[in-house]
Amino acid sequence: MKISTKGRYGLTIMMELATKFGEGPTSLKSIAEKHQLSEHYLEQLVAPLRNAGLVKSIRGAYGGYILSKSPEDISSGDVIRVLEGPISPVDFTEEDDPAKRQLWIRIRDGIAQVLDSTTLYDLISYKDEGNQNDSYMFYI
Repeated sequence: MKISTKGRYGLTIMMELATKFGEGPTSLKSIAEKHQLSEHYLEQLVAPLRNAGLVKSIRGAYGGYILSKSPEDISSGDVIRVLEGPISPVDFTEEDDPAKRQLWIRIRDGIAQVLDSTTLYDLISYKDEGNQNDSYMFYI
């Protein structure tokens, strides 16, 4: 399964809103500038997120968007399903070989489990523990 720019940039929007959760609305312009993305494209992505009830729009001079729920209550699966559609790497039919069909189902369920168990809070709280540049000095 390949996540398109819709899903990737949509997750970027949601992570930015999660980072600012409780601080008031965030403009798409500020997100676009920070990540060097097209504001127009982000506007197209935020509409289905709003329609799905994941974000709310605030009008006015200091308006923008806010999450409709806390970052702990929105999973990356929620966002990806809204923007990408159902999670299924293969369109399988009942005519498929039962062993292959079971493999496709296990792959689909595995992807869904990872996406559904990863919240926006998890994403914005992530620390890359494996990429620390420990400066050990060895003398020979």
